[in-house]
Amino acid sequence: MSKGIIEVCCNSLQSALNAQEAGAERIELCSGLMEGGMTPSLGLIEETLTQLTIPVYVLIRPRGGDFCYTDKEFKIMLRDIEWCKQSGVKGIVSGVLNDDATINREKTQLLMHASSPLDFTFHRAFDVVNDPIMTIQILKAIGCKRILTSGGSAIAYNGRRFIKEFVNSSAPEISIMSGGGVDEINIQPLIRETGIREVHFSATAIIKSYYEKEVRQTTSQTDLERATHLVQLAREAFVQ
Repeated sequence: MSKGIIEVCCNSLQSALNAQEAGAERIELCSGLMEGGMTPSLGLIEETLTQLTIPVYVLIRPRGGDFCYTDKEFKIMLRDIEWCKQSGVKGIVSGVLNDDATINREKTQLLMHASSPLDFTFHRAFDVVNDPIMTIQILKAIGCKRILTSGGSAIAYNGRRFIKEFVNSSAPEISIMSGGGVDEINIQPLIRETGIREVHFSATAIIKSYYEKEVRQTTSQTDLERATHLVQLAREAFVQ
């Protein structure tokens, strides 16, 4: 029996359906993966909730780029959270930083308060903070239960030494979930070498349209075969 949780990052309804069929325990729903993820549309959220039986967490990020938001942007985030709560999502994924790459404790705590009683994950803004251990202590103090991190690297496995340190520093109040470049080669050693009990991946494949046109459009989608394989590999690693 698996002792860990597998979350798939999904950028569309079909991605979400594929993640569920692959055996994921939950999904993080977003749009704009090529910009690092942004808040999905209300229509996508509601239709995904209609189609899925596993928990749906929603990314609250009003734009790409940094994680420092103006008061007007922050107001949008609070409104999006309220819509998510009314729609029936199970969790919120978000966070705010200051210009000096420290956590904005006040705004992050306000997001958590607005999200309550939903589960709250502090997202990969964590990977750019100057002092991650201090940030963990702040997140403990304000009641955050989960951090998504790649260990400060583009690929989580490359940040495994730091992820292991975060796991030790955060327990038992906070669960460290690792994500970022997780693939068929590194998922098992990532889980085994860091001690994480939650893993996050997108298992995407590139989709191209209008092959006969000179100007092509490209997107990505959670691939059912890849996701199924990654779920199987993760479950094997979690029980060992």
